[in-house]
Amino acid sequence: MIDPAEPLETQVEKQAKIIDALIKRANRGHDVGSSAYSLFQSAIALQGEVSERTKDLERALDTLGQASNELESVQFAREQTQKNLAVALDVMEGGFALFTDNKLQICNDLFRNLIADVSQIIAPGLDFETYCNSINQSSYVKRGQDVNRISNNRSELKRTGAPVATFVLALKNNRWVQITQKRTSLDSIVMLQTEITGIVRKNRREKDKLIDEQTHFLQAAFDHMSQGVCTFSAEGTLLIHNSIFGELLGLPYRLTREGTAFGQILDFIKKNQLLRLAYPNEDIDTWIDQFRVDNKLKGRIRHVSGGTYDLQVHRLPDDGFIVNVLDVTAESQTTELLEKRVQERTSELTDANSRLRQQYDEQAKVEEELRIAKEEAEAAVSSKTRFFAAASHDLLQPINAAKLFISTLKEESRGTGMEETMDRLNRSFTSIESLLHALLDIARLDSTGAEFSVTAFSIDEILHFIKQDYSPLACEKGLRISIVPSTIWVQSDQRYLLRSVQNLVVNAIQYTEKGRILVGCRRDGNQVRLEVWDTGIGISKKNQKRIFNEFMRVKTSKFGYGMGLGLSIVERACRHLGHNVEVRSKPGIGSTFSIELPMVEPVHSVVGPKPERSFVPQDDMDLIVVIVENDPEVLFATTQKLENWGASVLGAKSTKEAVKLVREIGIAPDIILADYQLDGGDDGIKSIVALRNQTKTDIPAIMITANRKDSLIKAGHKHGFTVLTKPVQLSRLRPLIDWKTGNAAAELADKNFR
Repeated sequence: MIDPAEPLETQVEKQAKIIDALIKRANRGHDVGSSAYSLFQSAIALQGEVSERTKDLERALDTLGQASNELESVQFAREQTQKNLAVALDVMEGGFALFTDNKLQICNDLFRNLIADVSQIIAPGLDFETYCNSINQSSYVKRGQDVNRISNNRSELKRTGAPVATFVLALKNNRWVQITQKRTSLDSIVMLQTEITGIVRKNRREKDKLIDEQTHFLQAAFDHMSQGVCTFSAEGTLLIHNSIFGELLGLPYRLTREGTAFGQILDFIKKNQLLRLAYPNEDIDTWIDQFRVDNKLKGRIRHVSGGTYDLQVHRLPDDGFIVNVLDVTAESQTTELLEKRVQERTSELTDANSRLRQQYDEQAKVEEELRIAKEEAEAAVSSKTRFFAAASHDLLQPINAAKLFISTLKEESRGTGMEETMDRLNRSFTSIESLLHALLDIARLDSTGAEFSVTAFSIDEILHFIKQDYSPLACEKGLRISIVPSTIWVQSDQRYLLRSVQNLVVNAIQYTEKGRILVGCRRDGNQVRLEVWDTGIGISKKNQKRIFNEFMRVKTSKFGYGMGLGLSIVERACRHLGHNVEVRSKPGIGSTFSIELPMVEPVHSVVGPKPERSFVPQDDMDLIVVIVENDPEVLFATTQKLENWGASVLGAKSTKEAVKLVREIGIAPDIILADYQLDGGDDGIKSIVALRNQTKTDIPAIMITANRKDSLIKAGHKHGFTVLTKPVQLSRLRPLIDWKTGNAAAELADKNFR
């Protein structure tokens, strides 16, 4: 019935009501029941209930007493806390106030007495806005400052949730107070007032001291400057100057004191005519007007004492201005002296210029003569190039015919006493052919219009030609030649590279008496070195550079033949192609020549070693061959050689004659052998095309010519013929004819025999 959680006063009141109700019930029991037993029974029950209620009442009274004691302890602690807070607030160095719900709850005396005409209204319950308005209207607060910052800071704290806001309030009598507002966790505002008058005054004293020191330093710097400096205020009064300023302008001491008006100085200068401008049409007043417009001025003035000064005036940020005066008397005098000398030198230079013009005319005449001489030299080189181009045809034609005749005579002289003579004759013509090729190669490489066709190809093609052409020559001398196959692809001119390697191999065979010759490739990063090793006589250090000169041979009286042009051709060709050539040699041991080439990716997906050609010439060449050749001797020799091989030959000197012969026999020939350069503008290409058109057949064709231009090689690809150079090598001609007439894969033959 009684809740122990209720206040003690409530519990006691409820127990009293319960006791009264029990007593009334007992009284009613006496009125209703008349028997003694009933009265006794009621008394016993009432006594038990009274006893229980009495115990509850005693416990409640004990609890009430204990709570009263605790309440007294709390009240005492509260009073002690208030006393301690009051003491703490009184001993604080600054003002303190707590505003809750815009009402002042508590403050200390410093806060209350900070501003005298506001202190009488400061008491608990003071509205915050009333406090701010009172501060704003106080006569102790300096005007001209935003005192509403106090109220604004409080609003800003609530809006942004910032913990602190600070504002400095300036009071009269040079006093300053820093007002700090802090927001508590209960959304109350604590206001702290800290007087910072001492700090501000100290900062001002330090600032004034610093300004005085800077002024002193500035004045010292002005005094030690080599030019006169003077500053004026916005009102036109003198502020700072150095002694040189007054000395240069000749001003008296009274006009160089601080506070002197600029107008006084200007009047003194005008009155005594101390200065005049460098330009007669201007005066000082004109300069002043110009300065007012441009805010700057620069010019040269002359002093009455004879000095020359540069004057500069600049506007300062505070609307004052600074004047600089620099003594340039020495410079001016030097300039005048230099101008005089310049005039003298100008006169001298005019005379010298006339002489130089005359010399220039003479030099131009000499240059014109040199230009003509250069053109003549270039024309001579061009003429030489054309001469060698013509010689390459005219000289090789009889050699080609002679070699064909010699080949025929060798076959007829077998087993007779003339066989050795024919061998010697053949070697002599071979030497003549090699020398002629060397001279033509040098002429082409030295000409300005040397043609190069740089392509990517397999180095194995070069090695294959070397093995086929020079193995027999090495065997004749009793040497062993080894060619190491390679799958590497390089970028170069295939014709000139082949010619260079041929010369190196021939050179190795020529200067090696016994042993072997090795030709192969070695990788070196992105480069590959094509090397030719021999076990020959070797080359001394002093001769290793000289051997690349023309007509330079080593021990020519004992070894080999030739004129020493092979290595010169190698050096020229590789220099034009950008290939580095090196030689390593030791006398009596042997030599190694190497050509460094750029390595490239293979053009075809699968690159393998080139298969060996194995042609077995038949005793009888059962073919109809058309020969188009304008040289009668070459035509006769070629016809005789082919007929000895068993072929039926139709010889013609021109395209027209060849077409006529084929029309007469009524069938297409098996193959066409044509010279490129014919008479009367005719050429071998026209012959091949005309014969194919006549027979409506793609007749195999071989172009035999002394022309080595790349354009002819390209024409061969276009029209489907193979190019062999004169003098033609019969060891290539016979297998090539058999290949082209017996195998439909003519393109493969072109690559193998080109």
